[in-house]
Amino acid sequence: MAHPQHPSAQLETLEQLDAALAEVTKWEKEQKKLMIWDRMSRLPFKLLDKITPKIIHDKIGQLLDELGSYIQNGGNYLVAGRKVGTLVASQSKAAGGSERGPYSLSVMDASALQLIETGRETATIQGATTGVGGVFTLAVDIPATLGLSLKVIQEIGLCYGYDPTDKAERIFTVKVMQFASSDIVGKQAILEELNLQAGGSGDILEGTNAALSKIKGWHEVITVYRDNFGWKKLLQMVPVAGIVFGAYTNRKTIEDVGEAARMLYRKRRILARMAEMRGVGE
Repeated sequence: MAHPQHPSAQLETLEQLDAALAEVTKWEKEQKKLMIWDRMSRLPFKLLDKITPKIIHDKIGQLLDELGSYIQNGGNYLVAGRKVGTLVASQSKAAGGSERGPYSLSVMDASALQLIETGRETATIQGATTGVGGVFTLAVDIPATLGLSLKVIQEIGLCYGYDPTDKAERIFTVKVMQFASSDIVGKQAILEELNLQAGGSGDILEGTNAALSKIKGWHEVITVYRDNFGWKKLLQMVPVAGIVFGAYTNRKTIEDVGEAARMLYRKRRILARMAEMRGVGE
């Protein structure tokens, strides 16, 4: 369950929230520096797409259906909140705070970082294991990494008090995954769609409706997502190389997804708290 947030029990001052928001804004600006590796990693998939085994194309189609099902009704990707709730409560207790919330940003951040590290370790093992079988194991690895990505995003959302069982939150989850894989223009467009651009209120209800209307059959999300497997797809043709690059690529994927989730949910919580505090002060 998502933990409660009460305007009467804020743990940061407006000045501290402004400083925290500035950190997120700085991170957003850094996303404009798309690394050359990220650019290059999209090329092999496009070059090799025509010789991709039918089983992998079929798996991509299945992912589209599963992603649509997830947004509509939760599908198989929803996570239980009890584990995350226990983690955040224990982090708060260790920091000398309340176990029942509301929690400070530092406690939520620490919990999110711990979940990212756990996800990275799982992804590394998963990538190395599926790398043993060469290119054909991508049919297993792609959906497994998609599922892990969504799991990590949802758990981080719970850290910041957002419930993934809500449909708007499920749309936000998918857009976070897309944000992590998008180019500069795509990242800015997603921020605007979700009402998280500069000057945005952070209220995603209007933003998620706009985002939903712009996702055409979920192909937009999966196309960007699958391009991350460009070099991995190429190198998994050599099984030994596939082990190394499978581990690295999966780890990097979860790292990027986790960081995007932490920053975007953190921004929402900061903006929400600032609005609550200003409302109380009026």
